[in-house]
Amino acid sequence: MREMPRREDGRRGERAGGRDRDRPRVFRKRVCRFCTDKVPLVDYKEVEVIQKFLTEKGKIIPRRITGNCSKHQRLLARAIKRCRHSALVAFQME
Repeated sequence: MREMPRREDGRRGERAGGRDRDRPRVFRKRVCRFCTDKVPLVDYKEVEVIQKFLTEKGKIIPRRITGNCSKHQRLLARAIKRCRHSALVAFQME
C-alpha cells in the first residue's frame, strides 16, 4: 500500500479527515413536513405527496434526509407500501 505524502504540519494529504478543521460544519435542522402542516395521518391515495419521498428507483428516502419525525416516517412508509400494493406507485422504477 502506498503512503500519502505529508504536508509541512505533519498531516497527510491536502485535507486531513476529509474536511478543514478550522471551519465549523454548518447545517440547517430539517423539520417534519407533516408536523408543520398538522397532518394527523398520511393518506396512501395522495400519490403526489408520496412520490416526493421516493427515489427515482422507487426506494423510500430515509428519515435523516427527509427530516420527518419518526412517527410520520413510519406512517409514510406504511402509506407507500399500501400505495404500491394498490398499484398507484410502482414497486421498482427503471
